[in-house]
Amino acid sequence: MTGPALNLGDRNQVLAVYRRHLSKGRASLVQLLGAPMEVSSSGTRVTDSQGIEYLSCGGYGVFLLGHCHPSVTDAVVRQVRRHPLATRLLLEPSAAGAATALARVTPAGLDRAHFVNSGAEAVETALKLARAHGKRTVITTAGGYHGKTLGALSITANRLYQVPFEPLLPDVHEVPYGDASALEAALDACPESCVVLEPLQGEAGVVIPPACYLREVRQLCSRYGAFMILDEVQTGLGRTGRWWAAQREDVVPDMLLVGKGLSGGVVPVAALTTTTELYKPFSSDPYLHTSTFGGSPIAMAAAQATIEVIESEGIVELTRELGTDLLRQLRSIAARCPGNAITEIRGSGLLIGIEFRDSGSATEFLLGMVQQRVLVNHCLNSQRVVRLTPPASLSRDDVSWLLDAFEKAVLSTTDRI
Repeated sequence: MTGPALNLGDRNQVLAVYRRHLSKGRASLVQLLGAPMEVSSSGTRVTDSQGIEYLSCGGYGVFLLGHCHPSVTDAVVRQVRRHPLATRLLLEPSAAGAATALARVTPAGLDRAHFVNSGAEAVETALKLARAHGKRTVITTAGGYHGKTLGALSITANRLYQVPFEPLLPDVHEVPYGDASALEAALDACPESCVVLEPLQGEAGVVIPPACYLREVRQLCSRYGAFMILDEVQTGLGRTGRWWAAQREDVVPDMLLVGKGLSGGVVPVAALTTTTELYKPFSSDPYLHTSTFGGSPIAMAAAQATIEVIESEGIVELTRELGTDLLRQLRSIAARCPGNAITEIRGSGLLIGIEFRDSGSATEFLLGMVQQRVLVNHCLNSQRVVRLTPPASLSRDDVSWLLDAFEKAVLSTTDRI
């Protein structure tokens, strides 16, 4: 039985379908933002159904290379035409290429890769691998965000998302982020644990820990025989101006989780990387933890091409330089704007958080940025913080656009409070 053809260029029709078949809440949010439909993208721009361009400074950290980077897109298109998905019985050369590229840039010793489809899946993989080694107690940090699948949600410190799905995993203990003494007390009580944390908390509002904190965590985990699982799904692969955010303290975890930017902004992909010794349970039994689509050839093509672009185009260095300059200019603009809506601007590389005195001001600012055709994100674990995660390919004109929009949105926010 067929009905009338859906006009995908008609915003009202698409909203109606969202309400009927997808998410009423998502439709309501889009209406609140007054947002159009995004239908294409390239470089630093996203284009709506009316042909209007938006500057892409959101996307939750996915688009460090921008949208549709030609090298990544071409690699994926070639793979689609040749062999997009695998039988999972024979060897897959695309996976070998991606694993070789990833091992080339991960910290020394983390030379085993387990590819999955999302950051949350990488977290689930880490929790299962830890359990395979007898580590059934998990220590996580306040404000931490690790995903919304059941295991990942159990260690994501936000009751709003947890309560509807309880009971969650048992034996999960939360300690304050940045407090090594609290972690030591938890490990003293439960030494056979795995500690899961971010080197810089993204969804908590771009929270940067005290100096030497990560090094202290590494030392404590080694002392107590606990696994240190570092979630660099958002911060890794150059986003903070280093290949890995933990490199600022020369810390090598037992497991490193990678995602978001690994996709090159083209195909979803994530990974767990670890040592040969720790990977033994999964290495010896290839069916112990599997996924039909994990490590698909098209995802592997995207991952390999992404790493090669980061290397060849000096993305890490570009991110560090551009992020330093943006942070300075944003702070300068905020300082000369009247009022006190903004309490702090902080960041590392191109992961920048703008904290407001209340959540209402943050929402007004976000709406103001959309009105100026700049796409940004709020933080899921901190409603007072709006986050900027722009591509490293921002041009001078893009930077001017961003700064001008920022000033206008701040002034508009100040006028309304």
